[in-house]
Amino acid sequence: MNVEKRIGVLYGGMSSERDVSLRTGKAVHDALSRHGRNSVLIDVGRDVGGKLLQEKVEVAFVALHGRWGEDGCIQGLLECMGIPYTGSGVLASGLAMDKVLTRVLMPRAGVPMPAGLEVPAAEAEQVTLARIPFGVPCVVKPSREGSSVGVSLVKKAEDLPAALTEAAKHGHHTIVEQYVKGRECSVAVLFGKSLGVVEIEPADEFYSYKAKYGNIGTRYHYPARIPADVARKLMELGARAHAALGCDGASRADFLVTEAGEPFLLEVNTLPGMTEASLLPKIAAGEGISFTELCERLVNGASLKA
Repeated sequence: MNVEKRIGVLYGGMSSERDVSLRTGKAVHDALSRHGRNSVLIDVGRDVGGKLLQEKVEVAFVALHGRWGEDGCIQGLLECMGIPYTGSGVLASGLAMDKVLTRVLMPRAGVPMPAGLEVPAAEAEQVTLARIPFGVPCVVKPSREGSSVGVSLVKKAEDLPAALTEAAKHGHHTIVEQYVKGRECSVAVLFGKSLGVVEIEPADEFYSYKAKYGNIGTRYHYPARIPADVARKLMELGARAHAALGCDGASRADFLVTEAGEPFLLEVNTLPGMTEASLLPKIAAGEGISFTELCERLVNGASLKA
């Protein structure tokens, strides 16, 4: 790519993950600027199309998280405007963002996921434990959020209604998922190739929003403290999930690995975080790829996908 091209780093946005996106975008912009790139930060709102024209953006680095940024919406706008962009296209972004659709596609691709029940948001408050075949403990989550927003670990039947109500606040479907006890591991995939596996040792009961961004002592281990054959299996499954969804650029597949070494996919993130606490940069660094080089690779791979 011509290094003189004007790069718009799209960050902030209107989702519940705005704060994380602000950090991601600033880190990316700083890295590109250090490398001599002609880049500008663009806080995404309803007027983003006008801002892109005003700033004469030729390439977009999508550093958004959550709705309207990670779900295919901004990607569709960029396609219509003819502006090449980083990351996955409209369809892959939408499929990965929707956990209901992900749960349909992954078994067909041979990627195991925990047992689950999909509940329309309007019915969430009517669900009782009798409707959940695997009982408690279970995990309740919104179908179209990331960064563990709205996620609850339910240990007792009496805690189920509050968890369902919280998840339903985010609209669309709610997922009730069988709790799988195991190590939390993430696989980074870059342009179809798995880079490595990081293990998360959360300082909370699970890898919650607080554990991710609350600076409460969550620890990360790279490489993951799992047998080599299990790590290879995770990397194979991560690449398979990336391909099955049609992802481009970077993705991150999050897994739970049982004591017996059995992996279960939780979700695929098509716009992995790029903050100081983010997993993709940690894995890349473990493979000798600096943060600046990672940003460069992503921006060099920007394209139109439609």
